Amino acid sequence: MNAPFTPPIREDLVGIQSYGAPQLDVPARLNVNENPFSLPPELTRAMGEAVAAAAEHLNRYPDRDAERLRRALGIYIEEESGVRVPASRVWAANGSNEVMHHLFLAFGGPGRLAITFDPTYSMYPEYARDTFTAYETFPRRADFGIDVPDAVDAVLTRRPSLVLLTSPNNPTGTALPAGDIRAIATAALAVGAMVIVDEAYAEFRHAGVPSAVTLLADYPNLVVTRTMSKAFALAGARLGYALVADPRVVDTLKVVRLPYHLSGVTQAVALAALDHVDVLQAQVALLREERDTLAGWLVEQGLTVSPSDANFILFGTFEDRAVVWQALLDRGVLIRQTGPDGWLRVSIGTPEENGMFRQALLQVLGRADGTPDESGSDDQEGRE
Repeated sequence: MNAPFTPPIREDLVGIQSYGAPQLDVPARLNVNENPFSLPPELTRAMGEAVAAAAEHLNRYPDRDAERLRRALGIYIEEESGVRVPASRVWAANGSNEVMHHLFLAFGGPGRLAITFDPTYSMYPEYARDTFTAYETFPRRADFGIDVPDAVDAVLTRRPSLVLLTSPNNPTGTALPAGDIRAIATAALAVGAMVIVDEAYAEFRHAGVPSAVTLLADYPNLVVTRTMSKAFALAGARLGYALVADPRVVDTLKVVRLPYHLSGVTQAVALAALDHVDVLQAQVALLREERDTLAGWLVEQGLTVSPSDANFILFGTFEDRAVVWQALLDRGVLIRQTGPDGWLRVSIGTPEENGMFRQALLQVLGRADGTPDESGSDDQEGRE
């Protein structure tokens, strides 16, 4: 009898668990930074019509380079950030995760280094692992900003191929000043490194906070990544994109992508969403308002809050955050254990979900007996 077969798994993957957050059916799911609002009926109808039209041609491969979608994304960015980005400098893929994976495939690899600044997005080391790219992190300041002189020194001495900046940063919510990005991009240019600014949450930034796309004209080594998962409420559609300074970057990403990587259905859905930006931006405005209200309330409870330009809040600190997390879950509120020890992250939900979170947290902190929280009452729609 033959011996049991053992798959020849790569040694660095043995015992590794796949990335993912709990997907639980609870009243308030506030753990993965989704847009909590369902798509408006007029948009779902438009998407249905677009998908029906695309279905007539599913026997054929989709537009390999998604030219129409890339033009539409460039137009959106011009309206959103005031920077004209032609289709030749836009790239699109299945979520910003695949965009980032493409960038690591193109500019990382054996013998190359990617650096970033912790705490930050937990998927970055996985992109590095998958592409055999060396990966190093440098600590952020106590306020979760980047120590720019130290960052510049790290770039000049370590000479990476990729420098990852996240603004607003996940899980802290903090945005990087344009001057900080300029200083780091200048150092990276001197050593021939690409600078990737991950702006997955850019649409939630406060008024007056600029996007890194305003720096594209000054730095040929700059790439800004975005997603339609958050502000566009399209987490289930999986559409991310990149805006680049040098069109040769897009040409290189075409080399490493898989053939026909972006389905015709995905392209149709994304185009329909881009035709309804105004109604989706109304949702974003409400989420920003809810975020700022909730942040102020958490401070009133004596908690520490990291200033957020995203659709989530990092708050703490707790002696045992796992106990707090479980106690909230027991009350039907699912948030995320992430970031530095002692901190928790809550996504901004609907006004009703935010009210549930407030009341549950008061109970966990021993400050409520189960009576409704006035700041989350129906009359106030969950807003103070």
